Amino acid sequence: MKYKIIILGIIIAGIFASCQDDFLDGSAKSTLDQSVLFSTPGLAKGAVDGIKEPFGQTNSYRGRQTPFYGFNTDTEWNYNSDKEGDPVGELCNYNTTAINAYMNRDNSSWAMMYLGIERANICIEGIRQYGDPQPGNEMGQILGEALTLRAIYYADLLKSWGDIPARFEPINKETIYIEKSSRDVIYKQLIADLGEASTLVAWPNETNATTTVEDVNKAFVKAFRARVAMAASGFQQYPDGVRRSNDPELSVAKMYKLALDECRDVINSGMAKLEPTFETVWRKLNEENITAGGESLWEIPFADGRGRVNFSFAVRHRSVDQYTGQPRGGIAGPLPTVFYDFDESDIRRDITCVPYEWGTAVNGVSQQNLVGSDTWYFGKYRYEWMTRYVTSTNDDGINKLYMRYAEVLLIAAEAANELEGPATAAPYLKQIRKRAFAPEDQAQKVDAYISSLTSKEAMFNAIVNEHKYEFTGEMERKQALIRWNLLGKNLTEAKEKMVDFKNRTGAYADVPTTLYYKYKDDNETLDIYGLNRGENQNPGSEYSLIAWDKLEDVRINSLFKEGVNPDDRQFWPIWQYFIDGSNGKLTNDYGY
Repeated sequence: MKYKIIILGIIIAGIFASCQDDFLDGSAKSTLDQSVLFSTPGLAKGAVDGIKEPFGQTNSYRGRQTPFYGFNTDTEWNYNSDKEGDPVGELCNYNTTAINAYMNRDNSSWAMMYLGIERANICIEGIRQYGDPQPGNEMGQILGEALTLRAIYYADLLKSWGDIPARFEPINKETIYIEKSSRDVIYKQLIADLGEASTLVAWPNETNATTTVEDVNKAFVKAFRARVAMAASGFQQYPDGVRRSNDPELSVAKMYKLALDECRDVINSGMAKLEPTFETVWRKLNEENITAGGESLWEIPFADGRGRVNFSFAVRHRSVDQYTGQPRGGIAGPLPTVFYDFDESDIRRDITCVPYEWGTAVNGVSQQNLVGSDTWYFGKYRYEWMTRYVTSTNDDGINKLYMRYAEVLLIAAEAANELEGPATAAPYLKQIRKRAFAPEDQAQKVDAYISSLTSKEAMFNAIVNEHKYEFTGEMERKQALIRWNLLGKNLTEAKEKMVDFKNRTGAYADVPTTLYYKYKDDNETLDIYGLNRGENQNPGSEYSLIAWDKLEDVRINSLFKEGVNPDDRQFWPIWQYFIDGSNGKLTNDYGY
């Protein structure tokens, strides 16, 4: 049963209100309340569950952070990017301002993340004081979850804004207004906290507390710690330019070693694993299968009436039809070149890149309709794969898949390549590739391909490419490009590739300009000829045809605002509302 995050928020809100009263009036009653709350496992677990409630708030992860962070990249773009003055477009095309209409408000994701952090701080302090948390006991699991949830909020603040205020204790009179801290300090705290949490929480399905991917388990904590370590040591924009951290504790040697060790622990545990097929990952997400122990390591939990994952990213449905009572999806998609960058035999291609939408229904039934070569949808998210019929106006209830086991393998490959060389990295990359190709293709596409990667540079480039093929549509690419120091370079190249695609020159000279289609026997599913390179012959009179060469310059140029260097805009500005309310403590960097 899916976690009902809104209901929890209502239940827990009063508890947190009483816990925070003491910094205003020193109430002894509040202290007594906390001694009971955080010494009783059931109550403490309820309070920690309340840390998750801000995820579902309207302008938090539910309707802002999840739909809009992570665009645009060399594989993904938001379809509002070309709309001048549009607040969504500005969030995605590296042209936003501190007064963005969607974000410059008191209940935006910035505020909700800090609300979650404050709740976590109260829980962590209370459990440490009253709960006797130890590895293997119930209170230890609860504390480990609180530490991890706080780290999630902080990691997402860091990747969105860079240097931010650091709050690791409940607010008091002296700390209502504080300045930004160095992200290096925060990263080190997160790495320490996650290290502690990994000793406290159980492996997936090891206890009743870790049977679903909506609760924290050891495989996720270790994998997430590896992700944080890689980000901390990677390239990123500082006020003095794009560089790696100067802190010796966050060096590549130390952080890659930490990440590799954590990933190997997860891999060797056998407690998480790749799904047998790539499609299974996304079937399970859309079917709301939250059983732990598979590829999904942790998901942001949304109740049925909250969350906008499919609402934002699913294959577009133009009307209420046989699959959904919510005619939405499709606000973003893969770049039109991505489908053609895949190997044609790569199983992930047709799951990731979808060239059709579901048209207006007739008598309640819709058909797939081709859209145009400039518009593709993320096939990882599909109303037609759901087992529940969505009727909400704005929300679908699908969880955000926050981290999966495939990323563990790619981080292990990257860290092993850097520290130990390509031969050590190869087995990790090979696991990813092996699932992506049918058995008859693996000798060439997997074995020979991996064997050819004999230098660190070749292996690194292969990992960068594999990340694209594995994660397009998951909005993980932006941070990866930043830490590889490839954001501006790859975005510029992506524009150039789209120009070649538009003109059918260079690497896209053999891409057809006409598609042929008919409907299969079910009278709703398309049978398409002409998508693959070189498919230029008319397949027969039973097929209809459309032109497949639409891509306007204004769309190409909207990947990032003309005249803007994405490496100068790796982060969003702190919104003006929070600067104005900071008592002069907060300012923006990066020329905002």
